[in-house]
Amino acid sequence: MRYKELQALLRRRFQIPRERSVRRTIQSFTLAEKAVFYFFTAFFILSGFSLIWQVSNAYLVQVPTEGGALTEGVVGNPRFINPVLALSEADKNLTALIYSGLLRVTPQGEIINNLAEKVSISENRLVYTVTIASGARFHDGIPVTADDVVFTVSKITDPLIKSPRRGNWDGVIVEKVDERTVRFTLKKAYTPFIYNLTTGILPHHIWKNVTDDEFSFSQFNTLPVGSGPYKIGRVERNDGGIPDYYRLSPFKGTLAKTVFVRNLSFRFYPSETALIEAYKKGGVESIAGISPERLSELNLGNAEIISAPLPRIFAVFFNQSQSRVLLNKEVREALDMAAPKEKIVEEVLGGYGTAIDGPLPATLFSWVTEHRELSSEERMVRARKLLTENGWKPNDETGVLEKKSGNAKISLSFSISTGDAPELRLVSELLKASWQELGAEVEVLYFESGELNQSVIRPRHFDALLFGEVVGREADLYPFWHSSQRSDPGLNIALYANSRTDRLLEEIRTLSNKEEVEESYNTFYEELKKDMPAVFLYSPSFLYIVPEKLKGVELISLSVSQDRFLNIRDWFVETDKVWKIFLD
Repeated sequence: MRYKELQALLRRRFQIPRERSVRRTIQSFTLAEKAVFYFFTAFFILSGFSLIWQVSNAYLVQVPTEGGALTEGVVGNPRFINPVLALSEADKNLTALIYSGLLRVTPQGEIINNLAEKVSISENRLVYTVTIASGARFHDGIPVTADDVVFTVSKITDPLIKSPRRGNWDGVIVEKVDERTVRFTLKKAYTPFIYNLTTGILPHHIWKNVTDDEFSFSQFNTLPVGSGPYKIGRVERNDGGIPDYYRLSPFKGTLAKTVFVRNLSFRFYPSETALIEAYKKGGVESIAGISPERLSELNLGNAEIISAPLPRIFAVFFNQSQSRVLLNKEVREALDMAAPKEKIVEEVLGGYGTAIDGPLPATLFSWVTEHRELSSEERMVRARKLLTENGWKPNDETGVLEKKSGNAKISLSFSISTGDAPELRLVSELLKASWQELGAEVEVLYFESGELNQSVIRPRHFDALLFGEVVGREADLYPFWHSSQRSDPGLNIALYANSRTDRLLEEIRTLSNKEEVEESYNTFYEELKKDMPAVFLYSPSFLYIVPEKLKGVELISLSVSQDRFLNIRDWFVETDKVWKIFLD
């Protein structure tokens, strides 16, 4: 085609075929005919667009997208945003988001790789060899290496640092194999050790010049650099220089998918009362771990209460070496029968908990929550009958049950020591009322948390102790019930000793097969019930209040409150629509 022909073609006026004929026809219409014609033409066009829109919508799906913000309130101020030193809830919440470990736990409780690319366990389960992923980076872009892992563990095990995690690493040897490989060697097989590898890793290049004496005072405890899904965006401090606001932003260099919530902020308050007031005024949008009895104070509106059982148990532990009356097995059994467990769960916990009859949390095995079918009245009748059959009779003047013991009489009288917390006060009062109805004389002694630990628990100075134990996800009962742990700093506060249960607890620590673990725990459970060293009451639930706008929160397998962040990468506020064919 020549140039002039092409030019003529481009200048030619394109016309719709038979356009003039259509135009003359329309012009010949009457006004009414034109109105009808244009109406149906417009209807046809709109119907076409509507059909296209509906077809498009049928193939579009709503997906999370990056954006949005969430402000959460926490009781207490952070001091140690550091996996080696973290103590308070504020510390642990931020540490869980800013740091990451070699492995991580999923919301379902499974252990998967995090900073690690590969984990090899020797056949005798004494040696764990970890290869760090080549793409693992800290927030400042520096690669994570074996030096960082060795440094972190060395600080945890350093007695001068006084890390609360130190006991978990006793007897473990850690050594660098090469830049990306670390070897952990245990003295004896310990199946729960795998959870140690979820501990956050410190950047050696930042902390290497901080001495042991300076470690707890370093600025990096409040301005941390980790490798977790979030990094520090902004910090605000109060008049005393203490951080009271943190805004976190997504870390794009994480090995896992980047988080969706763009601005995750935390505000800190001195007490639960102050936190509740801030929530009521709109200062924060979400709060975690609030006491069930205070839910009624909140203006929840469209907010959602998400609950999940915690691997914790609350019980009244008996000190039979101090209280003579509690040496009588029938007394311990009767107190267990008369304990108002279901009433405690309903009235004190608002239904956010589970009644239990043993030392295992309700989340562990299905048979843990298989309770007696008897009503509280029927159990009280049986408890009284048991005491009567064993020679206990009410005193004519006091009404308190007593029993002959040699040439003297012993009275069913003892004290309960517990913490000065609202929940424990309510629980102890319900226990006292039920046990007094049974015929016991009960005194409740309240202690501030520090005094309870130093003056009551550590020296084992109590008749009975109303207290909670954090069993944890690994469900290792050895620290709580093995006879070697009866003295401080051991956690066997019931001073329980039984050679058979000792062997079971030692064996369970070495088992890797879940069915064998469950079978051994069932045997332990039944053996412990024969001795009745405590009245087991309930496992509490964790409560998390979140705004309606926040989606994707999943609480399934919680061990501690910060485990609510296990699926933080699935949380979202903003959404977008995309065609299904573009989804992964």
